[in-house]
Amino acid sequence: MEKVVIDGIEIFLSQPDDVPMVWVGQDELVTQLLAAWVIINDDDLPLNPRLVGKPGVGKTTLAYHAGRSMDKPVYLFQATMDTRPEDLIISPVISEGGKIRYMASSVVSAMIKGGIAVIDEGNRMSEKSWASLAPLLDSRRYVESIVAGIKIKAHPDFRLCTTMNDDASTFELPDYIHSRLQPQIFIDFPEREEELQILKANLPFADEEILEYVVDFLQAAHDANERYSVRDGINVARYALKRIFKEGGTSSKEEAFERMRDASAMILDPAAAGYFEDLFEDDDDE
Repeated sequence: MEKVVIDGIEIFLSQPDDVPMVWVGQDELVTQLLAAWVIINDDDLPLNPRLVGKPGVGKTTLAYHAGRSMDKPVYLFQATMDTRPEDLIISPVISEGGKIRYMASSVVSAMIKGGIAVIDEGNRMSEKSWASLAPLLDSRRYVESIVAGIKIKAHPDFRLCTTMNDDASTFELPDYIHSRLQPQIFIDFPEREEELQILKANLPFADEEILEYVVDFLQAAHDANERYSVRDGINVARYALKRIFKEGGTSSKEEAFERMRDASAMILDPAAAGYFEDLFEDDDDE
């Protein structure tokens, strides 16, 4: 485990994340995020964007992809309602021999290594926790660990963004935090062709016809203002394909539809299954 010494205190670092996240299409969103992180000259500072959208539209994937495209290590931090300030900075743990070991969070590890920190679902975190990051998000660019009794300065290459779901089950953050999390980049559902490419990238083993039906389901749901996302579509297709595989394949298009309808009801809700029933009826009419 890598460690550094800051003001005489030994700090153990977290490892960056290496996960199979694939971002497809929507290049403009990548450009918007990378622009927020640009440094124009020595007097400039990077911004700390927040990526906002419905659950499952790829906010975390976008942030991870953008960070990796810069050839930087990416550190993901999952925020929850129980996240404490020390969880974001440094936590003491008891090591062998009863000694205290100071463990840096993924955010602080990114600060030290000059990586990218992605705080996922940031508006599930309380103001108290965000307040501990306030000096990091402005020109001061440091955090203070009360536990270890040190200040930690961010590496010049350090970048940060947060993702936020646009649902109601979150904390309302105060203006002084929102003003530090700019710009706001809104991520909406992809267009049909991009959605199909995302499905293909995540389900390379799936039959083309199955993926076409799933995209038709998603597009119909989007038109009806449902919150079903491409992630939901991937899960529906994946489970339907597992059922088909377990049963030794299907003998008809109708059976494949039934598996997708059943999967959508089990993974999402009965209303989702209704979309597949409508698609099957429309397909039969043609």
